[in-house]
Amino acid sequence: MPGATAQKGKKSEPSITVIDLTKIDGDGDISCPSCGVKISPEDESEEVYTIIEEKVKGELLEELIIQCNACSAKICLTGFPALDMGEQ
Repeated sequence: MPGATAQKGKKSEPSITVIDLTKIDGDGDISCPSCGVKISPEDESEEVYTIIEEKVKGELLEELIIQCNACSAKICLTGFPALDMGEQ
């Protein structure tokens, strides 16, 4: 059908890098795997990253998908239940 543009310019979804927070050292700061910008859990301003999705089971955060504002990379953070158990 001439003029149909539904598929034109369609991009595939970028891959999501998974980072298990139980396997990193330090105070929770990570570097974006694509551009290297520092992402800190203390930064709640969303200037460096944006929260895309939170996956919660009961009252526990299981996964957090964020997007780097510098390069648009998507990062899935896991390991929250294990971190919560370690604080008790």
